[in-house]
Amino acid sequence: MRSHDFDTSPVHTVESGAPAPLGATIRPGGVNFSVFSKDASHVELVLFDDPGGQPPTRVIPLEASRHRTYHYWHAFVPDLTIGQIYGFRAHGPDAPERGLRFDGRKVLIDPYGRAVAVPEGYDRDAARRPGDNAAVAMKSVVADPTRYDWGSDRPLCRPMAETVIYELHVRGLTQHPSSGVAADKRGTYAGLIEKIPYLEDLGITAVELLPVFQFDPYDAPAGRVNYWGYQPISFFAPHHAYSSQSNPLAVLDEFRDMVKALHRAGIEVILDVVFNHTTEGGSDGPTLSYRGLANDFYYILENDKSRYADFTGVGNTLNANHPIVRRLIRDSLRYWVTEMHVDGFRFDLASILSRDEAGRPLPNPPVLWDIESDPVLAGTKLIAEAWDAAGLYQVGSFIGDAWHEWNGKFRDDVRQFVTGAGGAVSLVATRLLGSPDIYGHEAREAEQSINFVTCHDGFTINDLVSYDHKHNEANGEGNRDGANDNFSWNCGVEGPTSEAGIEALRNRQIKNLFALEMLSAGTPMLLMGDEVRRTQQGNNNAYCQDNDISWFDWRLLERHADLHRFVKTLNAFRQRRDVLGIGTLTLNELLQRARIEWHGVKLNQPDWSEHSHSLAFTLHSLASRFLLHCILNAYWEPLTFDLPPVPVASGGQWRRCIDTALESPHDIEPWQSAPAVDQAIYEVQPRSVVLVALALPGK
Repeated sequence: MRSHDFDTSPVHTVESGAPAPLGATIRPGGVNFSVFSKDASHVELVLFDDPGGQPPTRVIPLEASRHRTYHYWHAFVPDLTIGQIYGFRAHGPDAPERGLRFDGRKVLIDPYGRAVAVPEGYDRDAARRPGDNAAVAMKSVVADPTRYDWGSDRPLCRPMAETVIYELHVRGLTQHPSSGVAADKRGTYAGLIEKIPYLEDLGITAVELLPVFQFDPYDAPAGRVNYWGYQPISFFAPHHAYSSQSNPLAVLDEFRDMVKALHRAGIEVILDVVFNHTTEGGSDGPTLSYRGLANDFYYILENDKSRYADFTGVGNTLNANHPIVRRLIRDSLRYWVTEMHVDGFRFDLASILSRDEAGRPLPNPPVLWDIESDPVLAGTKLIAEAWDAAGLYQVGSFIGDAWHEWNGKFRDDVRQFVTGAGGAVSLVATRLLGSPDIYGHEAREAEQSINFVTCHDGFTINDLVSYDHKHNEANGEGNRDGANDNFSWNCGVEGPTSEAGIEALRNRQIKNLFALEMLSAGTPMLLMGDEVRRTQQGNNNAYCQDNDISWFDWRLLERHADLHRFVKTLNAFRQRRDVLGIGTLTLNELLQRARIEWHGVKLNQPDWSEHSHSLAFTLHSLASRFLLHCILNAYWEPLTFDLPPVPVASGGQWRRCIDTALESPHDIEPWQSAPAVDQAIYEVQPRSVVLVALALPGK
């Protein structure tokens, strides 16, 4: 580097600063910077006037004698303010065999940076190659998160018993031209705001956003992009490309505008967070931040320290239970709750957070207890994807008292029942009850189980009934990627068809899946666009498809208005029922108090055999407000079921609320207008779900 690149101003103009807090903090008269790096020989703070600046406008050497306390390098730089673009260069041993990978020519973003600036010529590969990458590196931006008027806004803290989650992709929701959003706002937080009336009308109570932490979109196969966002580089900065404005600080306010607008509509914001790995990849990955500051602290390394332990399937694994990383994770969560007002988090591959520095599962992982016991996070929704890519599966055994879990067994068992698989009747009955076989050993509420049939990872609900096999050729991996076991059925034709009979069957199967999910004990989660049969053309791993395959095509809303109405009415029905959410009942207490009677085609004669494909049950609501009688027929022929006799004291009749075999609007009808059922029997059509209800007197 040329000598005039360095800070040549009098030494007293750059003060020693303080090690806390980490990151860049606005102070009277300037900015305090602090970063962790134990084995660096010296660190440079590099300042830029623009994201693509080359060389830096100022390089400030941090001397160990003045700017280091313990393993923290820090400095107070006068006359700097918000909007200053900066990064670090850390010099030290390049000794992979010792777990050290310093490269003093690489600009590193601040692990605690609140905003990220990305130059137009950003080059991920330049962070792999030897040499300086200042002109093409991501950089951090000084921000003051306190400069926002939240008014009276606070996280909503809605009870889980009232929660219906809608998993969506910020870009995918409005990027399609049919969204009706102006071109400059499509695919942004501002664009999402325009769709809040749709979400509110649909009846969902929480959005679960696919990753919005700053990620590297170029961490993908050649010629493709990382669309899902599961390649984070910053755990504090919202992804810059989801902002409708180019200013790297504008994204903070736009994200918060979105949160505030969703809260006004009564909708909570849950973030899908990735604390199990970063975009720096394996031994041949780029040096963007953590690798170049403290590689052996941030990542789990194998005995051969030049190799990364890979429990994530993407090259590296964060060392989540190391004190430095534990603090990073907790500080990040606190920041998103206190400064960004989010309501909860869904932890991707959360089982990795239970592994120690050698990758062994811990009985009491410190980082998970840090999160659960943190008073700042009290009341925040915590959802675990309780498995990882190395085979650790903890559904039903995830540590802690406050965590809810994605229930993969619910997904699989409901899919198998609806497709007509053998031996699925007893399994689907268990899932309807909140999965007591998984959660019955814990004194936890029924909502601990996050029930879903589809999510971003896999088939959409349309494709689940339209394809027997995955079709991932567009991903460029020879159709080898993505799950092979989908428990799907194409209803007779692979892919799109003009055959009316098959289309009617597919529509009915989708309604069956929605009905089972929404009528089950637990917390339901719906996938964006499933309510209008969004298709990914059979792609069950569309992580690199930033195009029509992944975007919400809003023309489907008119094409599949009947299904949209079905889901909307089903959501409204769920919100009014009193099966769940009575006081603080645990799942076991709920099941002990609930009066559930199981039937087959004959009352009180359920068929639990391997060859059975049908089931019925009667449920007495806990508040004695109504009776529900539900009939599930996954058989391929009609079956006639006995209905329970109407209690004489009720003076009423069964009312048919749901029959998925009927055409809209008779497939689902609001309680007030549901037609009476005059007979003591009900013929249930093949592959359909029926729900009749009875209001009790005085209720």
